[in-house]
Amino acid sequence: MTETCTEDFRITLAQINPTIGDIAGNIALMRAAAEKARNEGARLVVFPELSLTGYYPADMLDEPEFRVRIAQGLEEVCQTTLTTPGLHWVLGVPMPHEGPGKTLQNCLLVVADGKIRLDYAKQLLPTYNVFDEHRHFAPGPDVAKVLRVGQTQVGFMICEDGWNDDGREYSVNPFSRMVDAAPDLVVLINASPSNVGKREQRHSLFASAAKRHGLPLLYVNQIGGHDQLIYDGASFAVEPARGVVFEAARFAEEVRTLVFSDGRFAAIEAEHLPDVAAGGLSKSEFYRRQIVLGLRDYARRSGFSRVVVGSSGGIDSALTLALAVEALGAENVVGVTMPSRFSSAGSVDDSVDLCRNLGIRLIEHPIRELVEKYAAGFETAFGTPLKGLALENLQARIRGTILMEYSNAFGNLLLTTGNKSEISVGYCTLYGDTNGGLDLIGDLYKTEVFALSRHVNEAAGREIIPVAIIDKEPSAELAPDQKDSDSLPPYPVLDVILKQLIEGERLGREEREEVVREFALHTAGEAGAVLLARVKRLISRNEYKRRQAPPILRLRARAFGSGRQMPIAAKYDF
Repeated sequence: MTETCTEDFRITLAQINPTIGDIAGNIALMRAAAEKARNEGARLVVFPELSLTGYYPADMLDEPEFRVRIAQGLEEVCQTTLTTPGLHWVLGVPMPHEGPGKTLQNCLLVVADGKIRLDYAKQLLPTYNVFDEHRHFAPGPDVAKVLRVGQTQVGFMICEDGWNDDGREYSVNPFSRMVDAAPDLVVLINASPSNVGKREQRHSLFASAAKRHGLPLLYVNQIGGHDQLIYDGASFAVEPARGVVFEAARFAEEVRTLVFSDGRFAAIEAEHLPDVAAGGLSKSEFYRRQIVLGLRDYARRSGFSRVVVGSSGGIDSALTLALAVEALGAENVVGVTMPSRFSSAGSVDDSVDLCRNLGIRLIEHPIRELVEKYAAGFETAFGTPLKGLALENLQARIRGTILMEYSNAFGNLLLTTGNKSEISVGYCTLYGDTNGGLDLIGDLYKTEVFALSRHVNEAAGREIIPVAIIDKEPSAELAPDQKDSDSLPPYPVLDVILKQLIEGERLGREEREEVVREFALHTAGEAGAVLLARVKRLISRNEYKRRQAPPILRLRARAFGSGRQMPIAAKYDF
């Protein structure tokens, strides 16, 4: 590194919530942050990865009209920087690429006083899990880009470029080149989606990199819900000796100016920054806040202000309703209870108590007569009574149809209520309880649904979700005296097996150690082998259902959807 810079260098990190495709709206967010940066004397304002377009535009990037809008947006940004003289805007933009390969690159631009002062193309393009950047972008050259701003030499990187310091995933390590360039400070722009344990993973990785290379780092991330993915922000600053010394808000926009001097970060209003909590949020609190932000942005960006949920009196719909109320307000949430001849009186009463606690409207729409008419018509047409699985699924499909009728008639977004355990093994009805536009809890295992429901009550300091719902044995109530345990292993056992089969090494260290231990216990011996084979068979046989299910808000490292892409018509003998 060069001789330590002693300039009182002010940097504004702009942790904004861009909308994919809304170039005009994203520029407005950047303009507001830049004005704040200028007023606070900053020389640099840093926005997230692909901040002009939002991350990730996917095949919108293939549309010629969208590319024209990107070019026009960049020209607008250049002109806008004339209103903030001397302030360098650091932003992410898809830029044209000449030569072999893809025709675009994922670029970082530094723009000041109407001109592009630096451009850097992302070198490492993630194409795994939820990422598919090689689909649209060509990788940048193996070079470091630095720019002197005042007396400070600043190096620039983009997200994945900083995640390969151990050299395990790629043959190129951009940090090595950056060290050779000897900057005083490295700025990384990011669109790092959130999942449980991700914050701690980021802190560990970049604190180690800063210490190893002797480089102070500023990591700027976006926030917001974008389809299945949620970005938590939590931007941070790292010093080689002290580690993470500053962290921005989680799940909220924040524009914050820091002072960088003598290789250290400080607040503009105080000499020292507050300590950064090592532990972060509890798992349940993380799930709650991630889901609330994910629903809020999904509804807003999809043009919905209200939602509707089928209220069965069970824990999945109860938790979904409670989270929806927190995200959108009680006045924008409606529950519909649809009792059949198999519904217990307790389930209807529990729905009433839940909705009273939440302050939302509950509408009753019985389905007994509809089921009887369908059954009579079936027997007339096909010469045999409707019974068994067909009768059970009919009830779910009638309920799904009623909820979609409500959605169409009143404009409410229908929320699906399936959890990860049931979705994994197909314990759901296609075109029935899988109907809807978004699943809030589809990345929560059933045991986590119970834990989060208890946490909702604890956080509120009162009984939001009735204890009767939390304590009752799970049941689909589609047949007499039906219980989930009639068809499935106990959820604590099933969830351990599912975590190992679906997530495996992607589990966090502590959870993985527990899962490996419990998995070995539950799958030991002949009975365990039979159970394991059955669960594997259920997972593989129900891929077709998952392929047709609504989007699921991603909470864990491997969620159904783009995070787990498996064929339907295949032989699974492993």
